[in-house]
Amino acid sequence: MSKTSEYYKKNPEAKAKKAAYEKKYQQKPERKKYKRELSKKNYETGGWGDGKDLSHKKGGGVTKENPSSNRSRNGSRPGVKPSSKRKGTKK
Repeated sequence: MSKTSEYYKKNPEAKAKKAAYEKKYQQKPERKKYKRELSKKNYETGGWGDGKDLSHKKGGGVTKENPSSNRSRNGSRPGVKPSSKRKGTKK
């Protein structure tokens, strides 16, 4: 279990506060527009049910990719500091 999930399990007030913030944030017009755009691209590529994620490319497009590869990039790995992500460096 991640540190974050452990924290929210032990602190239900903080979990409720975060949930209220997330609900309000996701209801903003720009977030709804962003989600509509992603859903449209997913639909256009036939993305539902194939087990792949749509990964954002540097040029602004998207491509299908294995979820574990997509989600392990750009600092989303637990316990890895941004400065230690370069090849050949250790934590």
